[in-house]
Amino acid sequence: METFDENDIQYQLAKKQVDRLRGFYGHLFAYIAVNAMIVVYNCANLKPGESYFQFKNFFTATFWGIGLLAHAVTVFIPKTNFMKKWEDKKIRELMEKQNSKED
Repeated sequence: METFDENDIQYQLAKKQVDRLRGFYGHLFAYIAVNAMIVVYNCANLKPGESYFQFKNFFTATFWGIGLLAHAVTVFIPKTNFMKKWEDKKIRELMEKQNSKED
């Protein structure tokens, strides 16, 4: 098995992306599991003749879905140049602050 240098920038970037993917997939799994339970609960508690297609039955899925979509955008859409510059600047700033504390 190939070993990787954990101090390598490419390794750190890849690990960061894998962590983001894992977080998104965990979020997606929770979304599906919870909303499936809500559907089952709502179906079991329908009054005779009542339609399932009411806004109250889709409230959680709709608004949580918006949050999930935002999470997906941050994970899967490549960063804009502005974001990359901001991250680089913030990393340098934090590294300088850490170095000044060590002195």
